[in-house]
Amino acid sequence: MLVSKEVIKESGILFGTSGARGLVEQFTANACAAFTHAFITSIQTQFEFQQVAIAIDNRPSSPAMAQACAKAIEQLGLEVIYYGVVPTPALAYVSMQENIPCIMVTGSHIPFDRNGLKFYRPDGEISKADEQAILNATAEFESITDLPVLTVSNKAVSQYIQRYTSLFDSQMLAGKRIGIYEHSSAGRDLYGLLFKALGAEVIALERSDEFVPIDTEAVSDEDKQKAKFWSKEYKLEFIFSTDGDGDRPLVADENGDWLRGDILGLLCADTMNIDALAIPVSCNTAIESCERFNHVTRTKIGSPYVIAEFDVLSKRYDSVAGFEANGGFLLGSDALVNNKAIKALPTRDAVLPALMLLAAAKEKPIYELVNDLPLRFTHSDRIQNFATDKSLDILNKAKDDTSHFLLQLKCDEIEVESIDTTDGLRISLESGNIIHFRPSGNAPELRCYAESSTVDHAIYLVNHALENIQRISC
Repeated sequence: MLVSKEVIKESGILFGTSGARGLVEQFTANACAAFTHAFITSIQTQFEFQQVAIAIDNRPSSPAMAQACAKAIEQLGLEVIYYGVVPTPALAYVSMQENIPCIMVTGSHIPFDRNGLKFYRPDGEISKADEQAILNATAEFESITDLPVLTVSNKAVSQYIQRYTSLFDSQMLAGKRIGIYEHSSAGRDLYGLLFKALGAEVIALERSDEFVPIDTEAVSDEDKQKAKFWSKEYKLEFIFSTDGDGDRPLVADENGDWLRGDILGLLCADTMNIDALAIPVSCNTAIESCERFNHVTRTKIGSPYVIAEFDVLSKRYDSVAGFEANGGFLLGSDALVNNKAIKALPTRDAVLPALMLLAAAKEKPIYELVNDLPLRFTHSDRIQNFATDKSLDILNKAKDDTSHFLLQLKCDEIEVESIDTTDGLRISLESGNIIHFRPSGNAPELRCYAESSTVDHAIYLVNHALENIQRISC
């Protein structure tokens, strides 16, 4: 017999900001089984269920991982419901309606040589405490020697589409030409169905047979140019895409300009008349300065931290939501859209913010909605293959003497107004500019976020900082 805690430790797989992530070679059949046994046994004392749902993204490694998880579920005497390739929020939503736990096999936006597992209790996404319970579980199980054949159910797709089409008139998007940048997204087969059901003319763009690691917080120059070209070539009024597992949106306006995720989240929450928000510390300060919300709480980066605030806020406010700089929107309470009820979905979702933006755009073009906001612009990028230990060492030293750190980076300004160590090192300068460094929670990367009064200067701050942090780290 194998013991989950020992197998997980030996695998070297760790939890990041959302889910367990690692190299594909680390996710052996027994490692997947160990995580599954640990997850299920850790929640069985809190919930009663006889079924567990599984879904996957389009990574080449995902099907076999799902089969290993399914075998472990069968070892526990439980029934497996397999939804195949669907967006993470679609899996989470249908599972919450069925009151059963689920496992999403996905590495989200990270490269295809990595993968991961996301776990959901019957009441939603697991917490950081749940993660520790999984890592500490000592569930015993038999080694995985054969993998089961899985049959796909379409229920997750149909319920997810119904969740949104039920809120709007069937012709809400009539006359709209919407491009869907499909690449290898887990939701590429359902997004067209959804937008067409609301009356839009849909143009499919660049489907890929190979996995494409789209990062909605660090959109490549190539993808920026593509959106501009597509918008003009196909006379598009909106472009929609997501990351690999369909929980982080990427949308472009009438001019083919991709919107920053936190600006999209702001506009979605405003259109929905949300009272209180929980957002990560890295989000744009326009969220507070626009004065459209009764309360805003800032958290560490990662959906579990945002979700943890929902319990606090829901005691004081009627409607609660959150979103991240990557655009993922989390609905923390039931709400009304067009006087129709929409149930809470406290996990990142890409479709809701896109549809609410399109609803708002019936009154005013998207680019004007963005221009009406306070002039605060953000940009972010990352250094890949940058050891986490190295990042932490640099930032720990920088906290002790931030002005000296800025001098090392050859920054144009070193007058520090304040620093925030909620997550990484966020430096607010007296000029109003902000530079924020943070090691990634799920990959060997150092991320840099910047905010300024112009987009060009925000880009400059990020590029300059990352270039020089590589210099001083050598």
